[in-house]
Amino acid sequence: MSRSQQMPLQVWILTLSAFAIGTAEFVIVGILTDVADSLSITAGQAGNLITAYAMAIVIGGPILSLWLARFEKRNILLGLMGLFIAGNLLAAFSSNYAMLMVSRILSGLTQGPFYGIGAVVATRLVDDALAGRAVGQMFAGLTLANVLGVPAGAFIGHQFGWNTTFIIVAMLGVLATFAMWLAIPRQPQSETHADIRHQLTLFRDKNLLASLTITVLGWVGFMTFYGYVAPVAEQVAGYERSSLTWLLVLIGFGLVLGNNLGGKSADTNLSQALKGWPAAMILSLLVLGVVSPIHWAFPIAAFVFGVVSFANVPPMQMRVMKYGQAAPELAATANISAFNLANALGGIIGGAVVDSTLGAAFIPYAAALIPTLGFMFILMQERNSSRSVSQTAPATH
Repeated sequence: MSRSQQMPLQVWILTLSAFAIGTAEFVIVGILTDVADSLSITAGQAGNLITAYAMAIVIGGPILSLWLARFEKRNILLGLMGLFIAGNLLAAFSSNYAMLMVSRILSGLTQGPFYGIGAVVATRLVDDALAGRAVGQMFAGLTLANVLGVPAGAFIGHQFGWNTTFIIVAMLGVLATFAMWLAIPRQPQSETHADIRHQLTLFRDKNLLASLTITVLGWVGFMTFYGYVAPVAEQVAGYERSSLTWLLVLIGFGLVLGNNLGGKSADTNLSQALKGWPAAMILSLLVLGVVSPIHWAFPIAAFVFGVVSFANVPPMQMRVMKYGQAAPELAATANISAFNLANALGGIIGGAVVDSTLGAAFIPYAAALIPTLGFMFILMQERNSSRSVSQTAPATH
């Protein structure tokens, strides 16, 4: 019985895969200015590489997930990792902006389906009692990517050129693919593909649509700042490019701490967590706007931003899961798309600001604008929800 309480090696392999994919998504943050200088483009144009990757997830994720549901899941995961490797090798050998843009789109297409299908496979590899932990273990790879993968990618890019960073990411993909091929068994065929039309009726639920809207509006601020932390650090806070590695490590640890705090607070009181953390993130961005020119204060404020921004993730996910129980795989994939629509919007907003006369110094303030609208929307939804509960079931909660 003790063996059933242990996380099997196969789940750790999925964690490695999630780490590689998460690193590929966010590594551009650490090498943004290197790419811009190398290809003779602006920081805002380089930031469009964030937007392209995110939009590939938003559009391609749900479509691919529905189409791939009819196939055996282990083969799907292997195929997706093959596309991921090809995309990152194309990035590594890109000699111009257009080629690099195409490579980011190819890589981005793999992320939504891999996370959605990989989560299902992770639950099948363990006892039912460990299903939640298995999914959490897999997604820990994404968090770890921000703590280790992105800073390491930035260091490699600064030392050996940004192309080398993508070669390393592709090698991680090769390692993960080989490990999956060896260790993960073929999965029993699912019947989920037979009722795609029924799954799509999920989106008639106004509460689910509101939850996805909360994810989009609330998360935009994260990528608006995080995606352009390099120009803010260099141009406003006065840090050398080589210092970006440890700054990203510091923010990454903030993300891990925030994810933990957000999960605990969501378990304790979901309604309060949904309101409290967005308010804290907005405040942290305003503080960043004020203290970014202060050399010693910038890392502290950036760490706090990492904590309070990532603390939003578990409450947002739990609200979507609450209203998406009729088709949890599709709801989870839709929420990944919602997060990445926010990433894309953040990339666009940050790019427009950094290339404008306002410059990098205004990025924290711009990052706070849409989350403020999101916070107001959350208050409205929570008020409507509490009114509905009091009318329909006053004796229970």
